[in-house]
Amino acid sequence: MHGPEILVLFLGALLVTGVARRFNWSAPLLLVALGLAASFIPGMPEFQIEPELILVLVLPPLLYSAALDSSFLNIKANLRPIGLLAVGLVLFTTFAVGFAVHLVLPDLPLAAALVLGAVVAPPDAVAAVTIGRRLGLPRRAMTLLTGESLVNDATALTAYKVAVAAATGAAATRWSGVLTFLEATGVGVLVGLVVGVVVQFVRQRLDDGVLESGLGMLVPFGAYLMAEELEGSGVLAVVVAGLYIGHNSTRASYYTRLQDTAVWRSADALLEAFVFALIGLQLKTIVTDVEITGSLITAAVVALAVAIVARFAWVFPSAYLPRLWSAGTREREKDTTWQQITVISWAGMRGVVSLAAASALPPGMPGRDVIVFCTFVVTVGTLLLQGLSLPLVIRKLCVTGNEGSKDALAEAQVQQNAATAAVTRLDELINDGDTTPAHIVERLRTLAEHRGNAAWERLGRQELESPAAAYRRLRRTMLDAERQVFVEARDNKQIDDEVLFRVMRELDLEEAALSRD
Repeated sequence: MHGPEILVLFLGALLVTGVARRFNWSAPLLLVALGLAASFIPGMPEFQIEPELILVLVLPPLLYSAALDSSFLNIKANLRPIGLLAVGLVLFTTFAVGFAVHLVLPDLPLAAALVLGAVVAPPDAVAAVTIGRRLGLPRRAMTLLTGESLVNDATALTAYKVAVAAATGAAATRWSGVLTFLEATGVGVLVGLVVGVVVQFVRQRLDDGVLESGLGMLVPFGAYLMAEELEGSGVLAVVVAGLYIGHNSTRASYYTRLQDTAVWRSADALLEAFVFALIGLQLKTIVTDVEITGSLITAAVVALAVAIVARFAWVFPSAYLPRLWSAGTREREKDTTWQQITVISWAGMRGVVSLAAASALPPGMPGRDVIVFCTFVVTVGTLLLQGLSLPLVIRKLCVTGNEGSKDALAEAQVQQNAATAAVTRLDELINDGDTTPAHIVERLRTLAEHRGNAAWERLGRQELESPAAAYRRLRRTMLDAERQVFVEARDNKQIDDEVLFRVMRELDLEEAALSRD
């Protein structure tokens, strides 16, 4: 891909994403569908996936951003089921798909078939999480899907390296594969932890929000490249660094937190739109470059079916058997209903990492065309088949979380305690001789009381506007009026642009404080 083509792809993907969000559609699925249709438009350039672009420049920031927003405590509490999904299921799918395709295509070497299995093994949770968040999936189900997506790429890419080495005659025994896997995991975790600790230490001492955010933007690329250079898992290094820094984000300045959120949400929207559009646009290239036969189509359909069924065959037993065998597991972990397990089993959409791994195979490798074609069918097939039907499955099974009301009650209780602590601290300062004017002190006390009451008011009758909501609505109107006056003053050359930008930022920060999701 050339520069102009990439720019056009980014712009088109963002426009489609904007339309999808406007009508509350699934942007990833719409991008894939339109990409498939657009790939055959006359004059449409060929957008070939470049593995280095995806694995080095796209995957690390997406994983890092997801790790920053993930709850370390929730992932830690669900480490066993996440490990079974991210490691056990990936390896199970690798062998299941590999052996199934080898049976259908006996001429395809088993090692090459296992490469295919490793390539299509890791699901991409972006589409599933987007749908689940919109439909209100229970928090534990969302934690499992997110935690799985953070780690499964590392497992799959390591298995992929071992299988490729075996297929090309560069590997030897099963033990060498196991050692490679353990080494990649250990080095990846260690590098990620070191990068996270060092970056967190440096950022706390910079005292400059812009530099702190700039350093944070380098973390995913630095962690990935360092780990890969040391023969470790770059993906795992990025995830560990992101989890560590995200968990300790409370130690950063308010400016850094606000800026990091804006930067990474924008990056997510841009990169996710790019990769899903790119998936759909591969159709013309695949059809042109690969000689499609009946046996190849059969193998691709078998790979798709086995990839879907293997997830059910693994998820249900892994959800119930450990609880039957261990009383400790029953005590530590909340029970998961069969409806939630069904949704998790059906949320196995593949993504661009699979296509990038297939494209990265050496040209002379046995069965390369088979792997590339089957990977495309599995990726697009799962995205469209499972992605389009997942909302229906969630609704039919009535899988929704009740955390909203619990969260609101917990927030109100803690907010009241926080307001009380704030007023107590204010009184301590005044009693210690602070000379702040009395009307300022009273205003601060009223503001704290207002924040303490606002969370309780939101628990009240939702059809009526609470006093806090009325305050926010009126204050926003006042802020708009203030902005208009300053803009007119700039246009009339009463003030300089520098003054306007400074004031606008102050007004924007105040409005941000008024906003609620």
